[in-house]
Amino acid sequence: MDDNEYSDEELVQRTQEGDPSAFDVLVIRYSPRLYGLIYHMTSHHEDTHDLMQDVFAKAFRSIRGFRGKSSFYTWMHSIAVNMSLNFLKKRGRRYHMSLDDIDLHMDKNEEFIRATTGNDPRKETNLIELQRKLNEAMMKLSHDHRAVVTMFDIQGMPHGEIAKILKVSEGTVRSRLFYAHRQLQNFLEEFRKP
Repeated sequence: MDDNEYSDEELVQRTQEGDPSAFDVLVIRYSPRLYGLIYHMTSHHEDTHDLMQDVFAKAFRSIRGFRGKSSFYTWMHSIAVNMSLNFLKKRGRRYHMSLDDIDLHMDKNEEFIRATTGNDPRKETNLIELQRKLNEAMMKLSHDHRAVVTMFDIQGMPHGEIAKILKVSEGTVRSRLFYAHRQLQNFLEEFRKP
């Protein structure tokens, strides 16, 4: 079954009718975005892989109850965000973060590549340090604040979509973003240019 041959709605209906290959197409279609979402919330590859399996297993078990009141995309992201937030709350502060686990895929970011190419080792060192500090700052945010920053700033979701996923008002999303951005600015104060 080709990934682009069917719409989400058609694939959901086929899955609900007992065709597991239709769900496989949905898994392939949404894995990259969901992986990015979960990874940026957990900053840990192994946890992300485990959560991805749990998210898709839950979605498969629950798909018969999906009624299309929201898009399948929103429904899947709701499951992923809620399961990630629950995981983070259970994990709590006992988590040890390895620098090997921390990355925001900067090596694929065109602006980052342009800024770091060249022969200025001091500039490269400063950018690597900024990335490390940004990741540390993200991990200092509350789970709710990290979720909105991940969805808005990293995944590029609009406020309305985030509000649906989190089941809060758009005003709450904007408020959380405002406070999260302010906290990130405070954490990264030393990197601000005069």
